[in-house]
Amino acid sequence: MASPVTEAEVVRVRVAGKVNLSLRSGRRRPDGYHSLSTVFQAVSLYDEVDASWAPPGRFSVQVVGEQADQVPTGDDNLAVRAARLLARTWGAGKPLGADLVIRKSIPVAGGMAGGSADAAGALLACAVLWDLDISPDELRTLGARLGADVPFCLAGGTALGRGRGDELTSVLSRGTYHWVLAFSDGELSTPAVFAKFDELGLGSDHLDVPDGLLNALVSGDVQALGRSLVNDLEPAALALRPQLSHLLEAGDDLGAVASMVSGSGPTVAFLAANEPAAVDLSVRLSSEGLCRAVKRVSGPVPGARLLV
Repeated sequence: MASPVTEAEVVRVRVAGKVNLSLRSGRRRPDGYHSLSTVFQAVSLYDEVDASWAPPGRFSVQVVGEQADQVPTGDDNLAVRAARLLARTWGAGKPLGADLVIRKSIPVAGGMAGGSADAAGALLACAVLWDLDISPDELRTLGARLGADVPFCLAGGTALGRGRGDELTSVLSRGTYHWVLAFSDGELSTPAVFAKFDELGLGSDHLDVPDGLLNALVSGDVQALGRSLVNDLEPAALALRPQLSHLLEAGDDLGAVASMVSGSGPTVAFLAANEPAAVDLSVRLSSEGLCRAVKRVSGPVPGARLLV
């Protein structure tokens, strides 16, 4: 890692949210998990995590920004859990502590890995703050113990995830893809969506990436990518939030190349043909009044990165 940081300084990490270009899920396994095959893309919607020295054994978090009041600030906060796990596993018995500040822009429980992004940011920030001798691969392995999306939030870019989504392989992707994100009021918890997924009897034994998706990324073909997008969790998310169907239809009517629920929802992601088309779509979609907010982003972008 970088050279030691003095106790007066702050380490700041920026970490991106994600969309799932493909999310295939198997049936619920005896261990309670679902086997997944997913293609992640990190997009330019960021949280920032600050870490500064605290007395040994103190791990605190302050959350500011959008939906800050919906993020827990106790020991159940995923960033706090990440800092504690890192100190316990890699601290070599040193008297460590950290005060964290999270600046939120990624929606809470919105299907874009906001909590996992904050955990990834805390892992990197604290590793630098404490000058720990841990490699990026080891950090991602540790992150998988916190959540299936954490390793990707550390890595960023475009990647294929298998297992629970935490076994990553980098995917070649040419060009920049422009997305319009529609944020809904309220949230959808991932466990609730998977429970509805099981209730509906969904899930497949065949978790292959859709034909053409990887080729579309290699060639930078936006139209082909749009035809290949798939999310097995979308029917469950729509069953829990039927009004999202109107949002999906509106995006299609307003010229999106493709529309889908992002991850477990309720964020809806619209793929645009190019940047001008994304600008037009975002303006027109905002005027429909079907969602809390609209945001233009692009991808792929890097994962967790040091700012200061």
